[in-house]
Amino acid sequence: MLPQDPVILFSYLNTKLRDEYSSLDRLCDDMDISRKDLEDILSQAGFTYDAVRNRFI
Repeated sequence: MLPQDPVILFSYLNTKLRDEYSSLDRLCDDMDISRKDLEDILSQAGFTYDAVRNRFI
């Protein structure tokens, strides 16, 4: 289950992206979650996904 707090979700996803996944698409496929939903939640908190860095900033 993913963290509900956007700031904790931000940290959680960046850790997963750093340690386990080469892209957000791979993470979403593996965890069976919607990329759009994740990006929408995090964008409301001011975060965006940077594909070059493979992390939310």
